Amino acid sequence: MGAGPRTFAAPPPAAPPAPVETPTVHVPSPEEPAPDPDLTVQVPVPVPRPRTGFVGSRPPTYEAEPTALPVARPGELGELVADTVLDGARYGTCTLRAASVRGDSARYRGEPRRDALLTARFGHDDTALVLVAVAAGSRAAEDAHLAAADACHWIAEAVGRSHARLSEDIRSGRRGDLKSGLHRLTDRTYGKLRARAAERGVAPDEYSATLRCLLVPADPECRTRVFFGIGGGGLFRLRDGSWQDLEPLLPEPAAVTGAPVVGFGSPPAEEDRLTMDLGITTAPPLVEDPVPPPAEPFRFRASVARAGDTLLLASPGLADPMRGEPALAHELAARWADAEPPGLAAFLADTQLRVTGYADDRTGVAVWEA
Repeated sequence: MGAGPRTFAAPPPAAPPAPVETPTVHVPSPEEPAPDPDLTVQVPVPVPRPRTGFVGSRPPTYEAEPTALPVARPGELGELVADTVLDGARYGTCTLRAASVRGDSARYRGEPRRDALLTARFGHDDTALVLVAVAAGSRAAEDAHLAAADACHWIAEAVGRSHARLSEDIRSGRRGDLKSGLHRLTDRTYGKLRARAAERGVAPDEYSATLRCLLVPADPECRTRVFFGIGGGGLFRLRDGSWQDLEPLLPEPAAVTGAPVVGFGSPPAEEDRLTMDLGITTAPPLVEDPVPPPAEPFRFRASVARAGDTLLLASPGLADPMRGEPALAHELAARWADAEPPGLAAFLADTQLRVTGYADDRTGVAVWEA
């Protein structure tokens, strides 16, 4: 016989709270001397703390706070990574929030955070360009956190050297030049990762990472936001209270036949003047021996933001529950419905909303449009 619905016994009644004495407020008369300031009682004002918690039918198995630290090796302390990274800024019409948090599983096992986050501003005044790079190392690789950090640093160095041209291309709307230029910079980054893997004596796929980046111009007259990178994760937009998944769908590997087709993917939304191009690496690598292109195609999308939009770039550890647990997307939409973006502490609490079955590192970058 099939089991019937589960029932739960009602919890025992809570003990009545202890009576609270109402303080007596003394109002001094005009003739009464002023009280000594050293004897004045300071009444504490409660400050609301950021909400964390979880969504779903039951709490996750792991504890909500860090437990075990990763093992440190003398002489290699520079390889240690913090449990949490938090950053933010405000330029032009947008407010930026970024957070990277070690996953529940890694916290429990004492493993390092494999996600890497880098934020950087290149240039000055309205020509400045803000880059946010997010990389996620493979869970199976021992030094995945190092590969992710290298990917972020190398793409930032490449963008920094070309930031003046990139900024001009964004503000002038030269999207074809942007796509080809960023494609080359990404290829060079992965070429360096393959060279570093050879130096360490490991296979290229053992020292690699997904890489997803956002470029935001500081010019308040320019609302173009540029996304590019390689590998899994998510790109979402909160508009009018609803989430839109901007990530293009890729074909199954078994369904790919013939030569690569430039522009494969979901069609662009004309109303937003979005462009999205997927291609295969063609630029020569930085190492001498011929190497295959990255396993994932290059991704590029430029979008023109509207006032009130919130753009969210997520690593796989955040993108997966955003797609797999509707309660998480609903809760974030409710929290971010206010016109004022959350502060750093509140944004960190939002990205740490836990979901049963999703225990990987989480990295999220959000841009609020004024």
